[in-house]
Amino acid sequence: MEFSAQQIATFLNGTIEGNPEIKVSSFSKIEEGKPGTLTFLANPKYEHHIYNTKASIVLVNNDFMPAEPVQATIIRVANAYAALAMLLNLVEQHKHKQHVGIDSTAFIAPSAQVGADCYIGHFAYIGENAKVGKNCRIYPNVYIGDNVTIGDNCILYPHTTIYESCLVGNNCILHAGAVIGADGFGFAPEGEQYKKIPQLGNVILEDDVEVGANTTIDRAVMDSTIIRRGVKLDNLVQIAHNVDVGENTVMAAQVGIAGSVKVGKHCMFGGQVGLAGHIKIADNVTLGAQAGIISDVKESTTLLGAPAIHAKDFMRSSAIFNRLPEMYRTMGQLQREIEELKRLINKE
Repeated sequence: MEFSAQQIATFLNGTIEGNPEIKVSSFSKIEEGKPGTLTFLANPKYEHHIYNTKASIVLVNNDFMPAEPVQATIIRVANAYAALAMLLNLVEQHKHKQHVGIDSTAFIAPSAQVGADCYIGHFAYIGENAKVGKNCRIYPNVYIGDNVTIGDNCILYPHTTIYESCLVGNNCILHAGAVIGADGFGFAPEGEQYKKIPQLGNVILEDDVEVGANTTIDRAVMDSTIIRRGVKLDNLVQIAHNVDVGENTVMAAQVGIAGSVKVGKHCMFGGQVGLAGHIKIADNVTLGAQAGIISDVKESTTLLGAPAIHAKDFMRSSAIFNRLPEMYRTMGQLQREIEELKRLINKE
């Protein structure tokens, strides 16, 4: 498919600077731009690439002020990154074949309900009293347990597993291998052994949640583990029992959250962040990659390190850490000089 700069600007409600008739048929990174492709500039550290990119069209923010002439046609928009996402979604809708119908090898329990215009793929399983909303795509080998409720416009990719009695809202996407509602890690010590504590609750995913491949969200001991509206979880994330994740929070790969943690709204967790159990995280908290959190975070802040400290303190500490061998040698030399001075003073 080809789109002109004018068509793209109209779709994005943007403003053109350059040739409105130039056409593109693909996307490229700004540093690897090729003729006939569209790219974008959202991060200022990539600005130098815009002056020599070979891409035909570049999306930029409205407030971008070029320091040099730009050869490509520019389309100014309110948010270049969000505009790119809109274009990618448009292309995806045209590119991918829309599956329809219910395959003959799928199993749907007699008491289950499936909404209109759904696709149910090969060997998918939908249990007793389960409810699937309209316009959902259930790919092959998906397991939907008894009494599960799934909203409208959801996509469940192959091998997604949803245990009994869990609830999934509207417009949710669960990627391959996601497991919703497995037992929480609950065991009580009994002598030299551990006795399993039944996990009788469920998991609730509110609307517009996306769960990455092989991510697991454990059911609660009682009540619910809750992933609130707009949360985005990357691949290989572990959410333990009775956790509550606030609206529009995002977590990168391999984040691990222990039981009964309460995470606020609009938080951002980098890869491999770990949270100890039974703590609370305030709204708008950013945790850098591999941060370890062992106590409550009571205000909006950015933390790094394990145990985590404020980002500026971590940077200063990192600078000192690199000098520790030198500082250790200096300290040893000073200690020896002090001992020598003491010896001389005592001798006098």
